[in-house]
Amino acid sequence: MQQEWWRGAAIYQVYIRSFADGDGDGTGDLAGVRAKLPYLADLGIDAIWFNPWYPSPMDDGGYDVADYRDIEPAFGSLAEAEKLIEEAHNHDIKIIIDIVPNHCSDVHPWFAAALAAGPDSLERERFWFRRGRGEHGELPPNNWRSRFGGPAWTRVTEPDGTPGEWFLHLYSSRQPDLNWTNPEVHEEFEDILRFWFNRGVDGFRIDVADGLVKADGLPDVEDAEGGPVPYSDLDGVHEIYRTWRRIADGYPDKRVFVGEMWLPDPLRFAMYLRRDELHSAFNFDFLSCPWDAGRLREVITATLAAHAPVDAPATWVLSNHDVTRHVTRYGRADTSFSFADRQHLAPTDPVLGTRRARAAALLTMALPGGVYVYQGEELGLSEVEDLPDAVRQDPVFKRTAGADIGRDGCRVPLPWSGDAAPYGFSNNGTAPWLPQPAGWAAFTVEAQTDDPGSMLELYRRALRLRSANPALGDGRMTWLPDLPAGVLGFDRDLGFTCVVNLSPDPVELPAPDQVLLSSQPLEGSLLPPDTTVWLRT
Repeated sequence: MQQEWWRGAAIYQVYIRSFADGDGDGTGDLAGVRAKLPYLADLGIDAIWFNPWYPSPMDDGGYDVADYRDIEPAFGSLAEAEKLIEEAHNHDIKIIIDIVPNHCSDVHPWFAAALAAGPDSLERERFWFRRGRGEHGELPPNNWRSRFGGPAWTRVTEPDGTPGEWFLHLYSSRQPDLNWTNPEVHEEFEDILRFWFNRGVDGFRIDVADGLVKADGLPDVEDAEGGPVPYSDLDGVHEIYRTWRRIADGYPDKRVFVGEMWLPDPLRFAMYLRRDELHSAFNFDFLSCPWDAGRLREVITATLAAHAPVDAPATWVLSNHDVTRHVTRYGRADTSFSFADRQHLAPTDPVLGTRRARAAALLTMALPGGVYVYQGEELGLSEVEDLPDAVRQDPVFKRTAGADIGRDGCRVPLPWSGDAAPYGFSNNGTAPWLPQPAGWAAFTVEAQTDDPGSMLELYRRALRLRSANPALGDGRMTWLPDLPAGVLGFDRDLGFTCVVNLSPDPVELPAPDQVLLSSQPLEGSLLPPDTTVWLRT
C-alpha cells in the first residue's frame, strides 16, 4: 500500500447494529465483526470505517453519544474493541471510527450537569443555552430548523420547576449541540482523539465536519430549511482541524481525518483539505449524481479540479447509512439522490438498478483516489422501503410524523446464509432489530460465493485487481476523446483503460490487449448498455 495509505484506500463502512450478531440478541456487535474479519480481508478492503460504537441511548443510531471513551454495551466492551483493532491489523486492515463533535446525547454527563446547574452557569456554556423570545420567553431564540424536522430549539424545565431556557440541537432534540467557542470543548475532544489513537485506531471520520462553529450571534436565516451553510461559520473550524492534524502527526504511524461536509462551493471545500487540515472528505456530489454520462463527467472533472490545488485525494462513494441504496436509485426514472426521495417514493426496476450498480462499482473503483463500500452493496442489496411503521426507529420518521420514512431502509441487517430470516445474521436464529425481506435468500454471502455472475464475486475480483494494479487508486486520469454520446472512457497510467456505456445501445470497444474485468458479459467487441469494462491497452 502507498505510504499515505488513505490516498487510494478501499474503505468498507460497517454499521455495527446491522453487520453481524455474535451474541444472539438480534443486534450486531463487535463479536460479529471479529468473526467476519476473514470475510472482509478476502473481499479485498484496506480499512474499515465504523459508525459510532460509543455508549448511547440510540435515539439517532449512536450519533447521540453518551461517553466518547467507551463502547456501547450492546456492541461489546472496550477490551473487545482493542482486540478487534489488533485482529484487523493482523489482517492488514486499518480501523477508522466516527467522531461526533457537533453534538452529544442528552444523557451525556455534561448535559445532565448543565440542566442541573441552571441559567448563567459555567456548565451551560458548553452548549448553546439561550433565553427565549416573546413576553415570557415562550418562543425559540431564532428561526433555525432541525435537519430532522421541527424547530432546532427545545425549552427546558429549570431545577425549580419553571419553564426556562432553550437549547440548540441541529438534529434530534436528544442531541444538544456543543459550543465550540468554549475552550473546554476543544480540550475534551483533543483528549478523546489521543485516547483512541493510543488504542491503535488509524483515523477518524468527522461527523458534521463543517458545522461545529455556529454563525456569529445565531441570527435568523432567510432559508431556515437550508442545511449547514445558513447555520454555520464555515471559516471558523479551520483552527480546530489544524490542531487535530498536529495531534495525528505526532504519532509514528499515519493517522487520517475524513470530513463529512455538504459544501457546494469547491473552493471552500478545498480549504478544508489543505496540507495541515483534513486528509480527505466525502464526495456527496458524486453520490447524488444521476446515472447520466454528461452529468457524471461534469462531477468527476469538478471533483478532481477542486482537489488538485491542495493535492488532496478524491473519494468516491455510491451509498452509505444515510441515503437510499443505489441499486434502488439506479432503477428509477430519476436516478439522482436527494433527501426528498424518501418523502416521494418512486417505482424502481431492480434488474435495471442492479445492472447499473455493477457498472457504477467498476467506474467508482477505477477513478483516482479512495473508494468507500457501504456494507451490503457488495451483495447488491436494495433499499427496504416497505418496513412497517411500528418497527421504524429513525428520529427523522418520528419528527416528521412519517412524512419522511427515514433511513432505516438502508440499515436492515445483512443476510449471510440460509433460506429465511435472519439469514445467518444472528448465530442462534434470533430475529434482528429490523426485519429483513422475505426475498433475500439469493442475496446472502453463502448464495453468492463462487457464483461468477454474482455481485459479491464482481466486487471481490474488482477490489483485488484494484489493490494489485499500481495504475489504480491514487494518481492521474485522462479522458478518452471522440467517444459516442452516452459513453465515458478514461486512461490511467500503465496502460489501464476504463470505458462505461451509459447509452441505450451497444458500442464498439477500443482494441484492447486484454479485458481485465467487465460488469456484464461483452457481446464480441461490443460493450452492452449500462456496462463498464476494464481494459489493458
